Amino acid sequence: MICESFTDDRLSHRCDVVVTLADPCYLVSASSSCLCFHDHIDAPERSLSRASVLLTMYLSPRFVARFGFLILLVVPLLDLGAADWSIPVGGNAYCTVPGAGGNALQRSGLLSWSDAAEVHSVFFRVDRPATIEVAIKAKATAGTSSLNATINGKRFEKKISGADEKEYVFGEIDIDHPGYVQVDLQGSNRSGKNFGVISQLLVSSDTESLVVDYVKTSQGGMFYWGRRGPSVHLRYQVPGNVNLKYAYSEITVPKGQDPIGSYYMANGFGQGYFGIQVNSERERRILFSVWSPFKTDNPAAIPVDQRIRDMGHGEGVHVGKFGNEGSGGQSYLVFPWKAGVTYCFLTEVKPDGSGNTIYTSWFREKKTGDWRLIASFRRPKTNTHLTGFHSFLESFSPNHGYLGRGAMYGNVWVRDESGRWYECTKARFSVDATGGGRHRLDFDGGVSGNSFFMRNCGFFDETGTPGEWFQRGSTSQQRPQIDVDDLPRD
Repeated sequence: MICESFTDDRLSHRCDVVVTLADPCYLVSASSSCLCFHDHIDAPERSLSRASVLLTMYLSPRFVARFGFLILLVVPLLDLGAADWSIPVGGNAYCTVPGAGGNALQRSGLLSWSDAAEVHSVFFRVDRPATIEVAIKAKATAGTSSLNATINGKRFEKKISGADEKEYVFGEIDIDHPGYVQVDLQGSNRSGKNFGVISQLLVSSDTESLVVDYVKTSQGGMFYWGRRGPSVHLRYQVPGNVNLKYAYSEITVPKGQDPIGSYYMANGFGQGYFGIQVNSERERRILFSVWSPFKTDNPAAIPVDQRIRDMGHGEGVHVGKFGNEGSGGQSYLVFPWKAGVTYCFLTEVKPDGSGNTIYTSWFREKKTGDWRLIASFRRPKTNTHLTGFHSFLESFSPNHGYLGRGAMYGNVWVRDESGRWYECTKARFSVDATGGGRHRLDFDGGVSGNSFFMRNCGFFDETGTPGEWFQRGSTSQQRPQIDVDDLPRD
């Protein structure tokens, strides 16, 4: 038996102790990060994390019976407080410079690019101050490449070579507060067609009880949903035992909080939603949709008697179908709404007495605009008044999911069939499965003055509490003054 400390090119780490045993010949190496077993001196290593090593040794009677003395020899070298995380770039990386987009992130979940001007950022969250070691798992497609990593202003450089995937350690960094960590990757030199192919960002730390959160799996399309970011919702408290006919709310998007891919939904109800979107640098929309009672993601599959019917729409409004997240009737108006301006949303929900319900929505700028009809839809096999009144905020573009967005939701009211208005000053906050599953924790909500607010994406450090109730200040002096009989309807 030989015990020594050395660095061997056959191992990807420095070994603090190596134990060689014959019949058969085993190489057992322990470093500050792992314990490795080799069936013979030239065999590829089989590496286990420290926790896995101890579990293996204690649960494997064959190992304990044969090499039990190694527990006493190796365990003192292992730091039981240490842990390792493998962060897949497929669900956690974005092109952040020169801007969102590009094709560096492949459908396979691998990251590869050739433009030295591009920066690709990987995000993860720590729940406390920590010292972390950062590495990547990567390979070169040809020749040698130089990759730079910048973390908290500290820059590292690493050479990437070889067609076999290997671990490349950049170095250690101190994180002085809980929250998100951004690792910026940029290529500087390459001899091949790209700067290499990266599959994972590797994080390790000796910080006790450290929790690291990130998008962990592609199962259920989570790389897609995780890169989009968490959606947040406000469910308004409304009076019971009355037939509600109208929902009214106002949205103000602060300047700088309106990146591409944002949907600020104002009036949500049990069968649809109504709000404003940022669709591109040049196009913004007002969107109003109603789901069919037939459950499908394919609008062509909806039976004729369960299709949403257009009962009238405003000038310039496009009316069609939508799918993929349920199916139904969709309408939108291309309209250059602006951040910093308050807009009003009104939705009417009215049973027609023949087993159908008519949903109609109007929009206007609060200070200067007249009410503008978006659309009126008839939903068959439905006999209901306004239910499930809520608002939400979402990112619908995965490439823009690293950019923050937010909005103020204020002066919220409902009106019953008799014409009486009720102010909604309480709302319950919630988040979708992306946030609930801790894939993304950059979501928040609350009250600011007399308005509710929601924000998401941007990898900010604060995290809201799903299930929390908020109460805004009253705006009773701003009760809607609307002559509903005078609203445009066709």
